[in-house]
Amino acid sequence: MPEGDFELAKPERPSPLHEPDPYSTPPYGEPGPWAPAPPVQHPVATPAQGTLMTPPAVGAVPPEPAPAPTAPAGPIAPAAPIPPAPPIAPIASAPPTVPVAPPAPASAPLSAPQPPADPWGRYDPWAAGPLQQPGAAAVHGGRRPRRRRAALGWTLALVLVAAGLGGLVGGYVEREGIGGEVTLPQAKGVPAGRAPDSVAGIAARALPSVVTLHVSGSDEEGTGTGFVLDDRGHILTNNHVVAPAASGGKISATFSDGTSVKATVVGRDSGYDLAVVQVSGVHGLTPLTLGDSDDVRVGDPVVAIGAPFDLANTVTAGIISAKERPITAGGEKSDGSDVSYVDALQTDAPINPGNSGGPLLDSRAHVIGINSAIRSADSGVETESGQAGSIGLGFAIPVNQAKRVAEELINDGRATHPVIGVDLDMGYSGDGARVDSRAPDGGPAVVKGGPAERAGLKAGDLITEVDGEPVHTGAELIVRIRAHQPGDRLRLTVERGGTEREVSVVLGTAEQN
Repeated sequence: MPEGDFELAKPERPSPLHEPDPYSTPPYGEPGPWAPAPPVQHPVATPAQGTLMTPPAVGAVPPEPAPAPTAPAGPIAPAAPIPPAPPIAPIASAPPTVPVAPPAPASAPLSAPQPPADPWGRYDPWAAGPLQQPGAAAVHGGRRPRRRRAALGWTLALVLVAAGLGGLVGGYVEREGIGGEVTLPQAKGVPAGRAPDSVAGIAARALPSVVTLHVSGSDEEGTGTGFVLDDRGHILTNNHVVAPAASGGKISATFSDGTSVKATVVGRDSGYDLAVVQVSGVHGLTPLTLGDSDDVRVGDPVVAIGAPFDLANTVTAGIISAKERPITAGGEKSDGSDVSYVDALQTDAPINPGNSGGPLLDSRAHVIGINSAIRSADSGVETESGQAGSIGLGFAIPVNQAKRVAEELINDGRATHPVIGVDLDMGYSGDGARVDSRAPDGGPAVVKGGPAERAGLKAGDLITEVDGEPVHTGAELIVRIRAHQPGDRLRLTVERGGTEREVSVVLGTAEQN
């Protein structure tokens, strides 16, 4: 029989070994004060549903462990041992002494126990019944707290196991991609068009009219940019872009759609750094609209289009950083005939080698300047021929000046320059522009019959202002003059012998190619 499931048979009550003691000597005499018997040491069968402990009466005191039972006093025959006294569960409300009737002789029949008269009638040490652990205080509910703790422990264990299994399953699903392919969210309904004054809108309108120019000459080649001026195929660009092809070189113009055609030089001017080339055999040309550079304000947004480092159709954006910025570029020739004097628009739109000749556009996609030079961090102002990169200082020829020069180059093949008719001392280190003592060829520094002589200027005079704006060098004076047209009237402030006076000069005309 499995352990914990067996029952012990109730032994028969043994017959007394002696006749009742006439002197009432215990255990056969009158009952005296007995101590509680020790707990039963025999294993007891437990029902399948568990055994509930019977709570003691209020005020019960748990029993102290009793010493091992000893043999009772009196003559005992050695033939048969006396079984140990049956255990007695402590009774919480029992008085110190309890009268107990002497056990009946073996020959006397056992009567049915009467609960009120015999407190031992219900006790059966061999029957399965409620037991208390020695030394443990009884609590309400008996062994239910242990069962509750066990149930709580199992619940926590199940929760932990479920969480662990969930994590393992989730990780497996993620690794193996169970549940279908991953599809990331994406914005819907983005409008296809762009606002006309946005960078994208400006670029969309201007790009078909911008061309990339590849120029090769006998000892030089390079890349620049130009844009369509009219439907006859005239394209405006910088002089330094097409200069390598001036003596038998080749120029090809590539449009934004990939169409590439041959181009020829119509006219060029080094003093303004402008040139016009023409293409043929191209239909549907869309010229860019020319704006008004005099209406430009510092801070206006601008867009530059070109081919920096031969990256065609590159669009950059910025603002107008300054106006009327006097710059000079070029000057590789010893006579200075290739020096460009520009009263430029300054922009922070990124301009790099290859952008030269490209359009600088306002928010209406109108051309307000022709990108021509950049300020290099290590070598001053550079044209496209150098390889300096943008540091946010780009310069463009104002379109009002470029328009006049382009018209003259198309119509006459050359451009006129406004002059006052003097030779300047370019080596003068003081503040202002000083009229030289003599011309480079040894002639007079003030041209006879020219605008300056008619206004009364003489050699050695110091010009300090033009129309109320100060000038600090001879190059700056030339830039201020070149910003006008022949026939314009200027007011000059002239210092002679420590005395200042104002003179009025009507600009004359000079030709320079």
